[in-house]
Amino acid sequence: MRASRLPFRLRGLHLAALDCAVAVVLTIAYLGFAGGGPADGQPAFGGPVWVGWLVAAGVGAPIAVRRRWPVPVMGVVLAASVAATLLDITREPYIATALAAYLVALTEPLRRSGTAGAVALAVSAGAVIAGGAVVTPAGTVAEAVGTAALVWVVIGAAWGAGFAVRAARLRAARAERSRAERALVEERLRIARELHDIVSHSLSVIVVKAGVGEHVADTHPQEARDALRVIERTGREALTEMRRALGVLRADPGGGTVGSGDRGGGSGDRDPVGARTDDGFEAGDGGLRPAPGLDDLPALARRAEQAGIRVDLRVRVPGLLAAGTAMTVYRIVQEALTNVVRHAGAGTRCRVAVDTDSDGRVRIEVVDDGAGASAVPSAAAPGGGHGLVGMRERATMYGGSLEAGPRPQGGFAVTAVLPQRSDPASTPTSREEATA
Repeated sequence: MRASRLPFRLRGLHLAALDCAVAVVLTIAYLGFAGGGPADGQPAFGGPVWVGWLVAAGVGAPIAVRRRWPVPVMGVVLAASVAATLLDITREPYIATALAAYLVALTEPLRRSGTAGAVALAVSAGAVIAGGAVVTPAGTVAEAVGTAALVWVVIGAAWGAGFAVRAARLRAARAERSRAERALVEERLRIARELHDIVSHSLSVIVVKAGVGEHVADTHPQEARDALRVIERTGREALTEMRRALGVLRADPGGGTVGSGDRGGGSGDRDPVGARTDDGFEAGDGGLRPAPGLDDLPALARRAEQAGIRVDLRVRVPGLLAAGTAMTVYRIVQEALTNVVRHAGAGTRCRVAVDTDSDGRVRIEVVDDGAGASAVPSAAAPGGGHGLVGMRERATMYGGSLEAGPRPQGGFAVTAVLPQRSDPASTPTSREEATA
C-alpha cells in the first residue's frame, strides 16, 4: 500500500514546493514595487519601509499554504492586495488573489466558493477604482475602470478554471462510483450463477440416484450400492468446487490471486468458480487447474448418464476458442443437462451438439425427447427458476443469444449462439471431439 501511495505523496510535495517558489517570487516582486521610484509614471509608495515589507509579505507569503487553508489565504491576500493598491504599490493585476481564488473554487463547495469569488471581485474593483481615481489619481475614471475590468478578468478566469476542474473531478468520481456499483452487481450475479451451476447440477444427480437407490434397495442391492457410489463421488466433486469458489471469495483482492479483465471473455476473465489467471486457469486447492471448457464436456455427459440420461454428445469446433467463451459453452451445456436430469428423468435421450455455423459463431444445441420418467418434481427441484435466466445471462455477457422452450413433438430444446473470439492470450480450450 505504501508503494502505491508514494507517487501521490511526491506529487503533493511537488505542488507544495511550486507554491513556495511562487510565494517567494511574489514577495520579492512586491518588495521591488514598494522600493522602486515612479519610473513608470505611476504614483510611487512613499511610506515607511517596514509597511512596504509587511504588505509584500501579506500578498506573497500566504500563497505557500494556499492548498492547506484556501479561504483564509484568499482573505489575507485580498486584504494585502487592497492595501497595496491604496498605497500605490501594486503594479500587476492581482495575480496572488487569482491564485488563491483558483484553489477556493477547486476545493470549496459552490455556495462558499461563489461567495468568496464575488467578494474578491467587488473588493478588488472598488480598491482599484478608489486608488486610481480618488486616493492618488493617475488618470481618468475610465482608465481606472478599465484597470478594474482587467483585474476582474484575471480573478474571474482563475475562479472559473478552478470551478471547471472541480466539476470535472466530481463527474469522474461519480462515474467511478457508478462503475464500481455496476461491477459489484455484476459480480454478485456471476457468483450466483456459479453457485447455482455447482449446486444445482450436483444435487440433481444426487437426488435422482438417491431415488433410484431407495426404489431398488430391497430387490437389487447391487444397483443401490452403485447409486450410493455415484452419490458419494458427485458429492465430493461438489464439495471440491464449493471449497474452491469460497476460497476465491475469501481471497485478498490485492493479493494477485483473482484475475481481472475484459468481461467479454478474453484473457484474464475472472470467474467466481475459481481464480482465473491470464492463461485461462483456475486456482484450486492444489494449485492451478484449467478452467472448464470443451474438453470437459465428455466427463459432464458421463455424469448425466450416471443419472440415467442417454447423452449423444458431438463437439466439432475447429480452431481455438478464448478460455472465457469455452467456459461459457461448458456452463450452458452443464445447466441444460441439469434441467434434463431434473425435469425429464431417467430414460430420456438427449442430444448435445456444439459446432460452428457459416458465420463462424459457436452454436450450442441441447435437445431431449422428454420420454423419461422424472424422478424429481419441478416444484421440488433445487434452484428451480434460475437456470434459464443464468444461461441467458451468460450468453448475453459474451455477445450471444439463447432460446429455450418445449418442442412441438415433445421434450425441450435449448439453443445458444456465441461469437467465436480467438484470443492469443487465452488458453486453447477447444479441439475437435467425437461423440462421448
